[in-house]
Amino acid sequence: MTTVQDSVTSGERHVGDAPMLIAGEWAEAADGQWIDVESPRDKAVVGRVPRAGAEDVNRAVEAAARAFPGWRDLRPRDRGDLFRRIADALEPEQERIARLLSLENGNALRTQSRGETQFVVDCFRYFAGVAGEAKGESIPLDPTVLDYSRREPLGVVGAIVPWNAPLMLSALKIAPALVSGNTLVLKLAEDAPLAALAVARICQRFLPEGVLNVLTGYGAEAGEALTAHPRIAKLSFTGSTAVGRRVMAKGAERIVPVSLELGGKSPQIVFPDADEDWVVDGTIAGMRFFRQGQSCTAGSRLFLHESVFDSFVGKLVDKLSALTVGDPLDEASDMGTIVNGRQFDRVCDYISEGMEQSGVEVALGGLPPTDGPLAQGYYVRPTVFARVANDWRIASEEIFGPVVCAIPWKDEQDVVRMANDTHFGLAGFVWTHDLGAGLRTAHALEAGWVQVNQGGGQVLGQSYGGFKQSGIGREFSLEGMLDSYTQRKHVSVSLGR
Repeated sequence: MTTVQDSVTSGERHVGDAPMLIAGEWAEAADGQWIDVESPRDKAVVGRVPRAGAEDVNRAVEAAARAFPGWRDLRPRDRGDLFRRIADALEPEQERIARLLSLENGNALRTQSRGETQFVVDCFRYFAGVAGEAKGESIPLDPTVLDYSRREPLGVVGAIVPWNAPLMLSALKIAPALVSGNTLVLKLAEDAPLAALAVARICQRFLPEGVLNVLTGYGAEAGEALTAHPRIAKLSFTGSTAVGRRVMAKGAERIVPVSLELGGKSPQIVFPDADEDWVVDGTIAGMRFFRQGQSCTAGSRLFLHESVFDSFVGKLVDKLSALTVGDPLDEASDMGTIVNGRQFDRVCDYISEGMEQSGVEVALGGLPPTDGPLAQGYYVRPTVFARVANDWRIASEEIFGPVVCAIPWKDEQDVVRMANDTHFGLAGFVWTHDLGAGLRTAHALEAGWVQVNQGGGQVLGQSYGGFKQSGIGREFSLEGMLDSYTQRKHVSVSLGR
């Protein structure tokens, strides 16, 4: 049987067993149990990963604790150099890993997986470059006193990532945590662990044993054991708001610092002067249709000024109708699949409810086909609900699928009120030629990240995170690394004696 480190070419559709990384070794679960990994493109089992339990979590945490003193004391520049070497080693493996990612989580290879794999290389290089920036300050209190602060790593970090962008999100835990001197136990989502394990295998060529440990398993088993482990010094979680509350409660039990990057129901506000093709393209990107809407930053509430509502929806429908939904490994596919059967059913339930809502207009899409090629996997077509009220469930709850709700507005203050009428606060988008209106709206939105006249993804160096119940803490930047993975120590030295 082949293993995950073997190449995934256009002809290979099964990657075999993929062990997890504990103490520098590739290990099975202590009790020998495995989890099948299903490809959402055709529902075929493409591999297996260990079903980690409490014993495996303890082995990984203890290994990370043993490795911490030596890793902490390594010169920051040397830690950065190791990540530069990892990035260099990853570069020629990008296509193989990207294909593996599309196989397991259903994102289209051309529009998503290649870019996400490139992000890992870029992320490792970025944090390698700022490795020496964990600086303290000196305070001139008195000529006879040397008074200074230093930033020190926290210890063993426990991190959990979801399935929608497993490479990007794993890289954003691995690089800043390790570069700043911590060791790490990373728990992957059981639905999409294979590509991240392939990255970890390359990392392990360069890292001392126990510095990076990567587990696979269910949240209720491995995730719970990790968040509750007494030797974890920091918890970093990306996922749903509901699970984030549970992680925060676990951290509170032991007064452990917690970073949370959680859900969203992000608004996109289109002003009447922005009824143009480039804006339609931008809102499609902002909605994350090329990731099937499976993104916490997806701008799924589309607020259109009533004077351009019908015109804009018409343009949107025309452009979305031209997208190719198909096999994620096919170069022709713009969109791939929903990640698994559970999420597929959930998205379909929301679509069914939306179609039954009185007064709704189903401008595009609807329920998936029940026969033909798309019925062989978890494929959902772009769906546009028009004339939606802001308080409907499809407009207020995170669907995490390719479903957008177009909501009319006529007053600027009223649309800002509607946009902020949510417990989420992760992202927002504003579209207008009026820079004053754009900035007024951006400043008024209760969200951690707002874009004006662009709908792209996060960029390394930005301070990214949520307001309200969309999270605590920041990622993607040097400042996020320092705030999330180091603590300040103050030292005062008398020079007078």
